[in-house]
This record gives sequence, structure tokens and C-alpha cells, in this order.
Amino acid sequence: MGAQYYAADSENGDRIDDPSEGALFIMISDLNNSDNTFVVVQPDEDEPVWFASVAVLDEGGYEIVRRDASHNEHKVTTATSAGDIALDLTVWMAARDFPGRPTRQVVDF
Repeated sequence: MGAQYYAADSENGDRIDDPSEGALFIMISDLNNSDNTFVVVQPDEDEPVWFASVAVLDEGGYEIVRRDASHNEHKVTTATSAGDIALDLTVWMAARDFPGRPTRQVVDF
């Protein structure tokens, strides 16, 4: 069926559609220096306008790349905690544009 919003794919072929923070944590924790060095998260469409990737660094830790062409954003950071990365990416992805996703409405009572 495919992802409703985005999918996470790892180098070793694992794929999770619309991954939760917990699923991202597991995918990031499973990265290693030999055969599964990165995870890419992006919209499940032909030409995605944004993506995020997490790659294992040789010296330990991870490099995180966030790119969103629609907001002219390109940020590269490093971190050591898979949990912190999963949380940060979940929050970042929630702020991305998804065609067909209902807009949030704020109602004052």
C-alpha cells in the first residue's frame, strides 16, 4: 500500500512506512559500520522536496542531514544518542508539508 506520509529506508533494505519515533529509534540503533550505515526518511513520492538522513560516523556517533527545498533548509549536525535523534526527527518531520494532509486549525473558545 505504501506510506501515507513518509517512509524510512535503511541501507540493508529495511523499510518502515510512516515510522513512529520508536521505530526510528530502532532503525538508528541498528546502524553499524559494516553493512547498514545509513537511514533515509522522506515522503513516499517520486520527487520528494525534503529528506532526512542519519549515518554512522567512523569515530562514533551519527551525522544527521536535514534538507527541505521548499523552505530553503539544509542542516548537517552530529549526535550520539539514537533516542535524541529519533525524537528530533519526529518533531522536524511533523512540521513538513504533506499534500493532502489536513491543515491544523486553532479554535479559540
